[in-house]
Amino acid sequence: MTYPIAVAIRGCGHYRPALIQPSSALDAVYGQPDGWTETQFAISSRRIADRGETTSFMAARACEEALNEAGWAADEVDVLVGACGVMEQPIPGTSVLIQHELGLTKSGIPCFDVNMTCLSFLNALDLVSMAMKAGRFRRALIASSDIASAGLDYGHPKASAIFGDGAAAVCLEAHDDADGPAVLSTVFQTFSAGKDTAHLRSGGTRIRVEDGFDAIADGAKFHMDPFAIFKAAGRHLPGVIDRALAQAGIVRDQVDAFICHQASAPGLEYMRHLVGERPDRVVDIFADHGNQIAASLPNALYAARKDGMLGEGRHAMLLGTSAGISLGAMVIRT
Repeated sequence: MTYPIAVAIRGCGHYRPALIQPSSALDAVYGQPDGWTETQFAISSRRIADRGETTSFMAARACEEALNEAGWAADEVDVLVGACGVMEQPIPGTSVLIQHELGLTKSGIPCFDVNMTCLSFLNALDLVSMAMKAGRFRRALIASSDIASAGLDYGHPKASAIFGDGAAAVCLEAHDDADGPAVLSTVFQTFSAGKDTAHLRSGGTRIRVEDGFDAIADGAKFHMDPFAIFKAAGRHLPGVIDRALAQAGIVRDQVDAFICHQASAPGLEYMRHLVGERPDRVVDIFADHGNQIAASLPNALYAARKDGMLGEGRHAMLLGTSAGISLGAMVIRT
């Protein structure tokens, strides 16, 4: 039987770029009156990375905070996993660049990347915890970092206003306490009929140099159909939640915190509707973070820990959606 998997989050860190962009700045970009962006998208501000705040730089700073909380030296981890929605470059992977930023260039610590767009952190947490159960690793460092602003098309407010930049990281450790912190269940589903509802086509093998600059430039802009994504989430997310709860052997009322990918304000409101009683259990940092792609969910986890929502013996559900369309949910005991 896979679950429970006895692992604990020993440390958590985050990084927020220095530049704060208020929604009023976007009003001018969109040619709208003051207050329009916040009224339409419920976002008051977001952080925007400058060119020096690379994906790996931000991830490394988040890792350093997580390591400090865990009380670990950077070279005491068995594996480093990059769980970013958008890689810094195609080759080598972002995890290698994070290792370099952490000064671990001669450590030999294995690095690999996991990509499930906005669900990359959750997928990495699932894969690493299973590897720990198999005895492969004892300590792991998982980092999610994304610069959404690099690919936004400001000609489309619905696909640009809600995104922000940032990073978050966790230190995960296997342990032997059967009644201690654990992953209790994980459920993932993908419905590839929605493959075109969110896409960024440049950077891989699909669009090539011989296709010309215009094709590369257009493919480097993020395209999204927010209504189609919301519709798919509304159709499938309740079933994913119920399956994860059933596998964990608990009911919805026993969940102390719902830690969601901060996809959008309507998405979080829908989650509060699904939760029903005590809707304040839904972690909501959207107004001043925006949708940070893969970094979104671990930043919500960071906030939940800092707010005291994840005390000893409590239950949390980590969940969200991603391009694909994919959905995922994990129940943990803290």
